[in-house]
Amino acid sequence: MQAMVIEKYGKNVPLIQKEMPIPQIGDHDVLVEIHAASLNPIDFKIKEGKVKLLLNYKMPLILGNDFSGVVVKVGKQVNAYKPGDEVYGRPRKDRIGTLAEYIAVHEEDIALKPQNLNFEEAASIPLVGLTTYQAF
Repeated sequence: MQAMVIEKYGKNVPLIQKEMPIPQIGDHDVLVEIHAASLNPIDFKIKEGKVKLLLNYKMPLILGNDFSGVVVKVGKQVNAYKPGDEVYGRPRKDRIGTLAEYIAVHEEDIALKPQNLNFEEAASIPLVGLTTYQAF
């Protein structure tokens, strides 16, 4: 799959389009073909290495913290989703990587995409929505 990655931390480090393996899924995971992803301030902080003391990622790193797309495959223990479902979500901090064609996420980290939203609108909600919720 194609993905946008960084190969090291730094402010002037470019995002590189690179061929990466399609993620494998576990029993409680869902493989999603990503249709839209958004960028957030945390993505730039991660890229620049400003949070590497808290979140130390292996390189190359696929950036991106929220997305929307279509379920392609589900793990053995997943009952809430099936291939073809339109979903959106925010992967766990240790499983970021939405700037790619596919992502494997835990089933608890996604929800069915509201039908009145397109993929781009849905992908813009998860992290901003979480931040707003935490502020209240």
